[in-house]
Amino acid sequence: MDLQQAGRRRDAVAGLILAGGRARRMGGEDKGLISLAGRPMVEHVLERIRPQVDDVLINANRNAERYGRYGYRVIPDVVGDYSGPLAGMLTAMMAVEQPWLAVVPCDSPLLPHDLVDRLYQSVAAESAEIAVAHDGQRLQPVIALLSCSLLPHLHAFVEQGGRKIDTWYAQHRMVATDLSDHPEAFANVNTPEERAELEQRVIKDPT
Repeated sequence: MDLQQAGRRRDAVAGLILAGGRARRMGGEDKGLISLAGRPMVEHVLERIRPQVDDVLINANRNAERYGRYGYRVIPDVVGDYSGPLAGMLTAMMAVEQPWLAVVPCDSPLLPHDLVDRLYQSVAAESAEIAVAHDGQRLQPVIALLSCSLLPHLHAFVEQGGRKIDTWYAQHRMVATDLSDHPEAFANVNTPEERAELEQRVIKDPT
């Protein structure tokens, strides 16, 4: 049952695309800008996430001008450079006005069209602060919905040198959102071979 059927309205959600990594396994190439089916990968992700949220930010530590061409705010890590996804989440929480932040990676072009609603339903049902996608076998920690009320806690954790996303999640009320019916959502690119395989999937499912 969706939230409208339950008589509840969803709070505003900002969307964050994480594109701030070094991509060592891709030879240091900026993964969000890697061509996939003739377009930069971030374009595929934007198409999926943009209709689901009230605002979009891109966390990037390089190529800010290229990312900026899409018309959304581009935010580099406020703590160090290439400090991991928690640094990107912290940066976004400091920049948005919405009470919730939906986080997705720049290299998952087949995200579900109802991803944010399903994550939100999970936190609403369990009175949780964080919903994390689960593929049926394990958590996918960089596909998540976070309450921006956690900003002070996240800031303290990162300032103290915390970088492990699972460790920080475990300190809060977290719920796993079952997305095992969308296994394609978790296909991403870490190697040239994975890029070639994923390109074929994107071509078969352009929407």
